Amino acid sequence: MVNPSDLNSEPNAALPTAFDVLVVGAGAAGLYAALCLPQSYRVGLISKDSLPVSASDWAQGGMAAAIAPDDSPLLHIQDTLRAGAGLCDIEAVRFLAEQAPGCVEDLINLGVTFDRENGKLALTLEAAHSQRRVLHAADTTGRAVVSVLSSCVLNRKNIQAIENAFAVNLWLDPETQRCQGVSLVYQNQLHWVRAGAVVLATGGGGQVFAQTTNPSVSTGDGVAIAWRAGAVLRDLEFFQFHPTALTKPGAPRFLISEAVRGEGAHLVDSQGRRFVFDYHPAGELAPRDVVSRSIFMHLKRTAADPADAHVWLDLQPIPPERIRHRFPNIIQVCQHWGIDLFRQPIPVAPAAHYWMGGIQTDLKCRTSIPGLYAVGETANTGVHGANRLASNSLLECIVFGAQLADVEVFGDSLCPSPSEVSPPGVSYPLDKPRDTLATIEALRQSLPRLVWQSAGIVRGQRALEEAIARVNTWHAEFAALPLSRYLFNAIPGENIRFALPDANPLLQRWGEMHNLLNVALLILTSAAFRQESRGGHYREDYPQPDPTWQTHTMVRDRTWQRVPVRSTPIETDSP
Repeated sequence: MVNPSDLNSEPNAALPTAFDVLVVGAGAAGLYAALCLPQSYRVGLISKDSLPVSASDWAQGGMAAAIAPDDSPLLHIQDTLRAGAGLCDIEAVRFLAEQAPGCVEDLINLGVTFDRENGKLALTLEAAHSQRRVLHAADTTGRAVVSVLSSCVLNRKNIQAIENAFAVNLWLDPETQRCQGVSLVYQNQLHWVRAGAVVLATGGGGQVFAQTTNPSVSTGDGVAIAWRAGAVLRDLEFFQFHPTALTKPGAPRFLISEAVRGEGAHLVDSQGRRFVFDYHPAGELAPRDVVSRSIFMHLKRTAADPADAHVWLDLQPIPPERIRHRFPNIIQVCQHWGIDLFRQPIPVAPAAHYWMGGIQTDLKCRTSIPGLYAVGETANTGVHGANRLASNSLLECIVFGAQLADVEVFGDSLCPSPSEVSPPGVSYPLDKPRDTLATIEALRQSLPRLVWQSAGIVRGQRALEEAIARVNTWHAEFAALPLSRYLFNAIPGENIRFALPDANPLLQRWGEMHNLLNVALLILTSAAFRQESRGGHYREDYPQPDPTWQTHTMVRDRTWQRVPVRSTPIETDSP
């Protein structure tokens, strides 16, 4: 290791050839993990965009933690287990709930300003929670957390933020199969950067669906590159569809927070009827998968064209001053699209939101590949099971990001001097870049529509098998591109310089398309494998849960298998 004070902490300084730890992803999980790493380590933080752009930055609802006098970690555990539909790993859930209050305190100490009422932290209720335990900062909680963490990262001398960079693949030692770094597209060049440990914190993969609340950067990168390297993955069929995304022609699928319904908003159909009670006794406050499926089923029964139809979210039951205090960002976005939510309901429909599946990790964020860690939505810790409890995702980023304080770095003298930067590579001409981009963009349009239609809210075997065949065909077309043939055969450790003035956008689109094709195949195959309905996974040909499927779906060595859920009894009596 080198003296971290020698490191230039300004973003996009010259790229060194090695770091003690590389963190890939700059949302809440990646930022907090980087801050929790020992400050004696030289850390590279890789961001596809500028630092604040991530799904965490878009998170509205808040962060769950049992800090109220009438609440407890045990109640938080019970709610999480109920939402997870039998697939939560109880040890992981207990760890999450018990660590939550301390993590809240740490965020406050770092400078995160959660809302307060009468001098105390304000707590709201969200779907499937038995208590008010969701901390928030108006309706931009993710942004409040990420902005503070970004500022802290930029002030750390041992962390170098590498913005507008894209991790292409993991770099494994050919003899030990230990992760020893990544290949990275940065400033028109493919770099191979060594690291004593690599942390994947790349977020989710919502962009594989045509309708999603996720930002454009959410292309499943971490899961895809870990899969190509041989990491064990788990429960990839379980994708959560948020029931209330703004649905208006020309508008992005802006998420209308769970907290709006928690504060009392009603879901109504075109007749003004609260129809969700037809499907679940908890109505609007049923678990997300139930509410999403209720909307889908209702539109299928009542709308001429369910694909373009919507229902309405009516905020009239909430006092106007409460709306102004809690949801200023939602007010602003709705006004931008011509909706006065004080006078009219918001048109909403479900959209892909959160991926419960991911890279299998233990409580220390370790994956099956030595030297490789994963944290946040790209990981599968076992805390969410088949359906994530609202506002547990931001909490998971912080609780498990903190565990990187115990990261094991390989090699005491790995890092070179700070002046030793990645050298220029062999030149590659990038022949016919417009043709390559046109092929990529055509696939980028077609793939999400296919996955939405075949592996969206309601799934069936025939549609899944047809989609798998189509994705395999598209992958063959993608692999036949000259750029693909060249990069698929890139020599590990050899840098490549692209002879194009601004190659980064094309190379990133290429890499994201590669990842999306992999992610689509993983989700489709996992959904076809699990022949039951559970949590976020609903099969019209197997509409009921099957006790024999109360198992994880594990992907190991490109084969799918069932693995028992790690579970131990816990007390069920309320304190």
